[in-house]
Amino acid sequence: MAESKPGLRKPVFTKVEQLRPGTGGHTLTVKVVSAKMVLQKGRADGPQVRQMKIAECLVGDETGLIIFTARNDQVDLMQEGTTVILRNAKIDMFKGSMRLAVDRWGRVEVTEPADFTVKEDNNLSLIEYELVNVVEE
Repeated sequence: MAESKPGLRKPVFTKVEQLRPGTGGHTLTVKVVSAKMVLQKGRADGPQVRQMKIAECLVGDETGLIIFTARNDQVDLMQEGTTVILRNAKIDMFKGSMRLAVDRWGRVEVTEPADFTVKEDNNLSLIEYELVNVVEE
């Protein structure tokens, strides 16, 4: 029997449409709609021990889509059609648009296929945000 650790809260799941710039600590269940490798450096048999892989993955739930930037080991998990849980995900801004990312403090885990249909006409990464400096008069 596994001992429960004190102080661990059951995660509150966030929906894609609730994501906002500059926020973090999100836990989401999403389906991988597509994955595209954008960077691959280093070979397994090369002089570098560390390989670097980055893929841009379109992920979503029944409320919308967002681009998830998968790095290194995460890339292999992001197969089209797979349902994944992104734990402790954060929003990075890239050229004024939101990207979802999971750093070393979070986790990407493959889970049971979700029974929702991804809402593909609400892509949050297509919304451009402008950094506005508010000057008090």
